[in-house]
Amino acid sequence: MTDKIKNIHKTLLSDNWYVLNKYSFDYLSDSGEWQHQEREVYDRGNGAVVLLYDLENRNVILVKQFRIPTYVNGNADGMLLEACAGLLDADDPITCVIRETEEETGYRVATVNKVFESYMSPGAVTEILHFFIAAYNGASKVSDGGGLDEEHENIEVIEISFDDAYSMIASGEITDAKTIMLLQYAKLHLFN
Repeated sequence: MTDKIKNIHKTLLSDNWYVLNKYSFDYLSDSGEWQHQEREVYDRGNGAVVLLYDLENRNVILVKQFRIPTYVNGNADGMLLEACAGLLDADDPITCVIRETEEETGYRVATVNKVFESYMSPGAVTEILHFFIAAYNGASKVSDGGGLDEEHENIEVIEISFDDAYSMIASGEITDAKTIMLLQYAKLHLFN
């Protein structure tokens, strides 16, 4: 804990889908003055994301699904092309990402490699996202994927060449931060 923050008060604003709190606190500035501040903080839990890759065929697996926040912020159809991801819930990051991979993509992977973790929007969201990569091949496919019906997921699984996926960053067809970060990692460490 830091001695630069005091008088923290938390007020629950919403506990509908996830938790939204308002924090009031005093922060000691670099000038030595205590400043009163208020911030809204969204807590949706931590998550994990994985880029499935096939080095031999130079392919990756991505998923496409509707994301209402992107739709209300100008994404014409609300569809987003992204790496497979999910919330940890009560699981550790490795268990989560292996479960989500099979549910969303239909591929079963036994081994995943953690490459880094990141706060994705630290100005307002508490979430830490754990980033993984995992190799796959044709034998890894155990179902069609698509997500869980009870979670109202309607996920399209897309196998695409790495080069095409990587070029979709520049063309604006891939705008999801976690996916861009993993594709950049893959460019530096896998497909160089």
